[in-house]
Amino acid sequence: MRHKPTVSWLLCLTLSATPCLQAQQKTSKEIRIPDTYKVADKSIYHKGWIDFNKNGKKDVYEDPQAPIDERIEDLLSQMTVEEKTCQMVTLYGYKRVLKDDLPTPEWKEQLWKDGIGAIDEHLNGFQQWGLPPSDNPYVWPASRHAWALNEVQRFFIEETRLGIPTDFTNEGIRGVESFKATNFPTQLGLGHTWDRDLIHQVGYITGREGRLLGYTNVYAPILDVGRDQRWGRYEEVYGESPYLVAELGIQMAKGMQHNYQVAATSKHYIAYSNNKGAREGMSRVDPQMSPREVENIHVYPFKRVIREAGLLGVMSAYNDYDGFPIQSSFYWLTTRLRGEMGFRGYVVSDSDAVEYLYSKHNTAEDMEEAVLQSVEAGLNIRCTFRSPESYVLPLRKLIKEGALSMETVDSRVRDILRVKFLVGLFDSPYQIDLKQADKEVNSPENQAIALRASREALVLLKNKDNLLPLDINKVSKIAVCGPNADDGSYALTHYGPLAVEVTTVLEGIRNKVKPGTEVLYTKGCDLVDPNWPESELIRYPLTQDEKEDIEKAVENARKSDVVVIVLGGGSRTCGENKSRSSLELPGRQQELLEAVTATGKPVVLVLINGRPLSVNWADKFVPSILEAWYPGSQGGKAVADVLFGDYNPGGKLTVTFPKTVGQIPFNFPSKPNAQIDGGHNPGPNGNMTRANGPLYPFGYGLSYTTFEYSDISVQPAVITANQEVTVKCKITNTGKRAGEEVAQLYVRDLLSSVTTYEKNLCGFERVALEPGETKEVSFILHPRELQLLNSDNHWVVEPGDFKIMIGASSEDIRLNERIRVVEYGQKEAAPLHASDIAKSVNASVSPETAAQVLDNNFSTAWGAGKGESITFALENNASPNHIAIAWKEKSADATFEIQLSGGGGQFLTVYTGKVDATNELKNYSFKGTTASDLRILIANGNASISEVKIAELKK
Repeated sequence: MRHKPTVSWLLCLTLSATPCLQAQQKTSKEIRIPDTYKVADKSIYHKGWIDFNKNGKKDVYEDPQAPIDERIEDLLSQMTVEEKTCQMVTLYGYKRVLKDDLPTPEWKEQLWKDGIGAIDEHLNGFQQWGLPPSDNPYVWPASRHAWALNEVQRFFIEETRLGIPTDFTNEGIRGVESFKATNFPTQLGLGHTWDRDLIHQVGYITGREGRLLGYTNVYAPILDVGRDQRWGRYEEVYGESPYLVAELGIQMAKGMQHNYQVAATSKHYIAYSNNKGAREGMSRVDPQMSPREVENIHVYPFKRVIREAGLLGVMSAYNDYDGFPIQSSFYWLTTRLRGEMGFRGYVVSDSDAVEYLYSKHNTAEDMEEAVLQSVEAGLNIRCTFRSPESYVLPLRKLIKEGALSMETVDSRVRDILRVKFLVGLFDSPYQIDLKQADKEVNSPENQAIALRASREALVLLKNKDNLLPLDINKVSKIAVCGPNADDGSYALTHYGPLAVEVTTVLEGIRNKVKPGTEVLYTKGCDLVDPNWPESELIRYPLTQDEKEDIEKAVENARKSDVVVIVLGGGSRTCGENKSRSSLELPGRQQELLEAVTATGKPVVLVLINGRPLSVNWADKFVPSILEAWYPGSQGGKAVADVLFGDYNPGGKLTVTFPKTVGQIPFNFPSKPNAQIDGGHNPGPNGNMTRANGPLYPFGYGLSYTTFEYSDISVQPAVITANQEVTVKCKITNTGKRAGEEVAQLYVRDLLSSVTTYEKNLCGFERVALEPGETKEVSFILHPRELQLLNSDNHWVVEPGDFKIMIGASSEDIRLNERIRVVEYGQKEAAPLHASDIAKSVNASVSPETAAQVLDNNFSTAWGAGKGESITFALENNASPNHIAIAWKEKSADATFEIQLSGGGGQFLTVYTGKVDATNELKNYSFKGTTASDLRILIANGNASISEVKIAELKK
């Protein structure tokens, strides 16, 4: 339930020998919260420093002016084994492991009498999955919450020997997890904004509100890269492109760690998000990846965010890779993370990752061996829902027996202390400005940023005949239905704010329409049916109650001018440990959609969900589709703003929508021709055997206006391996509405020693344009985006040509250019494209003249006789259905065939005809199919060709 405070609380602390151990004796009504936090016992608090060890002098570690490394070494030298090992563990907070909200006298007898590394989720309001937020009086308001965490911190400063502050950790992937805080879209929604500045602000607000509430370390951003759309945690990724994940992760981490207000801890390190068949299995083992895919896709974001944002925390994942659990891997936690990436923070384990070494992976005999493996690999702090003793006691036993060296222990503790010093715990351990917490946490100003994020995350997938935006003056009656129409629970789950007010889509519409407009609502169906998820495999007949619920929605639709149906998923169908076997609409949602659409009324489908859905029927038969993801607490307002044209949607997909789970794995980026399969002609006489292509590709998204791309510029066009390239173009709003376009820069290595992806995202900009306005967009192409991991496992930029593409999506490329990488000191005198034509064409006879059919010169030609051919390489995913040929000369009996090859060297004839030697381009149309090569075969006689035009020619 939601806690609604009615009393003004002011803190009054009394002087005593152990004041913080007596505070809990007061009732909440007796605790009065002042504007600023003050401690009663002043004996250890001095101007500019704190006497943490209570020895009456300023030690080096207590001196804010001393270098951090010297402070760390001074403190480390004073610590006992008991104190060091207590720093290496997390104590889960109130009602998770810790039974007390505030310190008690018994704490002096507990393990943490010698300190504790971190306390996680203390008083953040989360109890456990499925339970309402805690009604503990210290979870809210913000000032009382901050005071309570101060009191806990005061125990560690005043009541432990060395006074080492604890690190208050908490979740924060869509706003800091608290009873209340600014509530943003989930991370998948934030990814679809493609807005670096916005994500930086989200990060700043998350960190700022976290610190105001008393937290010093927030578990965000998630740097997992989406690979299997069935995975339950797809809602938590930014997208499928490692470049986009890195770019947004950098901004999120920088915003969070602004002035070291908190430490940002990213997860889940590493190779976590590609489980076999999307099955999580608790230990999440056996990801299906080659070593190069791990490097290109999964390592890339962590490497960049650590180096460019100075990330202070990394969470080690449960999974193994190539048979080695990450949690016990010295290679991943030390050699790569610290040695190569330069990580200087501390590693915290994901829940039970240590325990899984013996209980799931079976690579450790027992807990003691699991602890030894983990610490030696590089783990700093164990974090899980177990008592800290379960980790610390085996740890101490290992040290006592000599199995674990003090040198290793000191190294692990040194990292923990470094983070605590960096975030100011030894200089400003308390959240002093309590009044500011009430003013700023979930403030109107922060909510305005959240609303901006909710709007920018929306992606318009379809808008036939410009049904949207709706004319508010012409809609007198609107029907709203669907299980997500009046449900805001998606905004109140774990890992974010728990009890804020949520505007549902129904409320957003009701608040938006003009007075007198009638809004007819019925749910229509539940999110899932009683037999779900088995009903995804066996279609059970509708029950009478289900039929009646759907009929109510149909009746409302018939009475209305337009229908808004809100479908998708929720916490029942998506989230941690909630992977699916299907991507179809769950439950009876498809039946509801079809019944409402059958009324003939205009239908707008709004999807609220945490993963791409295979809405094939909707794409074919529903006029307008708006993807909202989990759009945050203000999602209903954002959706209504788009429906009625007060905001023009500009989000673009950062994930691929497969047509069916049968296509998986199907995502971006992919290797050349990896997602091409089968013919394109359906039916009994066709050659099609499966669904081809995505439902919606990476980067896709519509707008209420149109955009034109022009004037591509690439400077310099010839570079060495260490040079940057500036790529520019102009974008013009050619429509009648203001709008935002996400311009996307892709690159392709045209010739490489190992296979590379057919398109790599390497730049993007979200551009706002008024009608008729033109802006120049500039991208910097860094050498790292041209690198590949060669056969010697070295990252290199190989000399050669790279294709530069700018587009409105990964499949809607508007502009093309090339750059050439040359060895240092080499001069490139020839025109960049002079030798490139020959790479796209070869011939069975006279190959030296084959390129003349592409030189735009009708006086030159390639000639051949019966049985000879000329072959053209096509772009990836090409599906040609016509070409133009200019025949120069022929014999009287000359005939020809046009043939296509889908791979494997076999060519199938798609056109047969007589040669018409006019020396003018003539179009030949045929039934197209997916092809990698096109061949013109001289079937009889002799003929010569002066020019050929093929739109899909490989460039």
